[in-house]
Amino acid sequence: MRYLSTRGDPGRKRFCEILLEGLAPDGGLYLPEHYPQVDATKLARWRQVFNGGAAGGYAALAFEILSLYIDDIPAADLRALCEKTYTQAVYGTPQIVPLRKLETGFCLEALSNGPTLAFKDMAMQLLGNLFEYELGRRGEELNILGATSGDTGSAAEYAMRGKRGVRVFMLSPHGRMSPFQQAQMFSLMDENIHNIAIEGVFDDCQDIVKNVSNDLGFKRVYRIGTVNSINWARLLAQVVYYFAGYFQATTKDTEKVSFTVPSGNFGNVCAGHVARQMGLPIDKLVVATNENDVLDEFFRTGVYRVRASADTHETSSPSMDISKASNFERFVFDLLGRDGARVKALFGDGLSRTGRFDIGGEPAFAEAAGRYGFRSGKSTHADRLATIRDVFERHGVMIDTHTADGVKVAREHRDAAAPMIVLETALPIKFAETIVEALGRQPDRPPQFEGIEQLPKRVKVMTADTAAVQAYIAEHCAPHA
Repeated sequence: MRYLSTRGDPGRKRFCEILLEGLAPDGGLYLPEHYPQVDATKLARWRQVFNGGAAGGYAALAFEILSLYIDDIPAADLRALCEKTYTQAVYGTPQIVPLRKLETGFCLEALSNGPTLAFKDMAMQLLGNLFEYELGRRGEELNILGATSGDTGSAAEYAMRGKRGVRVFMLSPHGRMSPFQQAQMFSLMDENIHNIAIEGVFDDCQDIVKNVSNDLGFKRVYRIGTVNSINWARLLAQVVYYFAGYFQATTKDTEKVSFTVPSGNFGNVCAGHVARQMGLPIDKLVVATNENDVLDEFFRTGVYRVRASADTHETSSPSMDISKASNFERFVFDLLGRDGARVKALFGDGLSRTGRFDIGGEPAFAEAAGRYGFRSGKSTHADRLATIRDVFERHGVMIDTHTADGVKVAREHRDAAAPMIVLETALPIKFAETIVEALGRQPDRPPQFEGIEQLPKRVKVMTADTAAVQAYIAEHCAPHA
């Protein structure tokens, strides 16, 4: 399997090359040259492999899916990496991602059983093991630069802490994450973990990561890699739980399901797009946004309009407080017939010049819903509170704020054609203030996180300046010859 850039760079690379690289040299994102097809026979075999979520079933399914895309890691090693990653000991349940039925034809898929209580663990735990494996093979080191609006950072740091050959420099918007999220990250004292709080919003952090990634000289000298969802390996790992959710929600391989995905950066739902392109019988992929509705606006109108920092709302579902969805380029590449030159014009030149593009009048735009199954909707703080309250009162289930956005929008797109699965994104304890506002009580706290907000913190506060971040990285790393 070879990988290409969404912006038309002629180079083709193998998986382990792009694993450590992040963005393509032309600023594009990597995608496989084609999506492997899963026919009825293979789908039936994978259902048996998953085995209803019995112990080891998820890891075995992950190996089957990943091996279609990864041919430069020996099969035995790849299988061992999957088995090391997806264990009941780490995720607390043999199914790894169990379904929770709220009512007939309406389920939550629990993705928050990992070490940091958020769905990002599903991919990040694998990525940590892949990085350590490949760097060990090469005898090299990697300095990971990432940006987080909440959950990516802690998931990355917990996955990489203590890993040989890996340092993490994680940018987050100063004061804009929940106290629990900040404590999860800033209380880590591991020498290879560096937290940098940027005075700005998430998009300022993300812009710095992209600026550094596009500085090819600095990137080479300081061995810069990424764990943000621009990294294809992360998105690939997320494809697995769409298949696992499907097998749990259905009994026959001819049945269809729909998924609703709370989405800011478009990585989580982009994995669903990949699963659908492979042949998983997905009816609708519903994108749920909060007040930062850049994606909902696109799927309604065809206009993709990046918001300025001042126009990015600070909300009670902060991991979706994003106005520039970095993974969205991958879907637009497919939507426009994989025309790299056109994607480069839209996302490179167009967005940097005007901050927007409009393809609403083009025939391809209709295919977003028709051919690719996308729908969308948005949720507000009031919606969030009402949904959290309703789900708790009617079903006895406490959900976090982002999952509430998903449930609210999912209800608007339910139909008899297919069961609806909402991807749960985090445990409620991460957003306790809003849970108390909605329910008048504190959410349950896993015992290992008692008193985390009171632990000592190690974090560097900096202005939103790429050169300053580069200087900080250079101060803490030896240059690579």
